[in-house]
Amino acid sequence: MTPKLLALLGALGMALPATAWAQSSADTDGDGVLTLTEVQAANPEVNAETFVRMDSNGDAVLDAEEVAEAQQAGLLPASDG
Repeated sequence: MTPKLLALLGALGMALPATAWAQSSADTDGDGVLTLTEVQAANPEVNAETFVRMDSNGDAVLDAEEVAEAQQAGLLPASDG
């Protein structure tokens, strides 16, 4: 395998659990992103300050990439159970 292909597969492998988490029951309105309310419903220990740290682009929702980054940082679980 080429290094580019390995990098792509690695990125996809990291994004799939995050996508699953964002598209899970935590995403109560089914829009593919998570709001603070949705995250707190699934993980009550997450406060607004932690959510802001996870929301790297500042758009007030977590997309799959932000969820993956939060999971890697240990701020969110690997799945919603």
